[in-house]
Amino acid sequence: MTALRRWYGASALHLLLMVGAFALIGYAGVRLLGGDVVGVVVWFVGAAVLHDLVFLPGYSLVDRGWRSVAGRLTGRRRGAGGDDRARVRLINHVRVPAVVSALLFLVYFPLILGPSESYLSKSGLPGHPFAGRWLLVCAVLFAASAAVGAVRYLRVTSGGRPV
Repeated sequence: MTALRRWYGASALHLLLMVGAFALIGYAGVRLLGGDVVGVVVWFVGAAVLHDLVFLPGYSLVDRGWRSVAGRLTGRRRGAGGDDRARVRLINHVRVPAVVSALLFLVYFPLILGPSESYLSKSGLPGHPFAGRWLLVCAVLFAASAAVGAVRYLRVTSGGRPV
């Protein structure tokens, strides 16, 4: 067991759970794509390449730009002295709802941008509420995050214990 932990870096239970999770993901992918194993492999590789070469640099640049704008607005730069903990926490209160909103859009964008006629005819559901509901969820996420961020900011600036 010690040799396995040294080689793998975690317990045997973790390895077993990871193998089971990947087996389940592979099974679901094959079932969803109708037994086309090559299609599943191409889809997984394409998703990994798309994420690593397009999405990761994209959201890294957006995050860097946001940090730059936030630094100019607060008049502080990282490493220039002072306590940057409050600013970093406030940045995280924009990051989290933005990432959740972006993921929801990525998953549901065909419905948010307007469902196709085949979706409407097969489901029998109206196509109009998706964009409004997505915007409402985004507004609630940002409002809740702003409320939590305001409470945390007030606690830090009033000399209380950081949350």
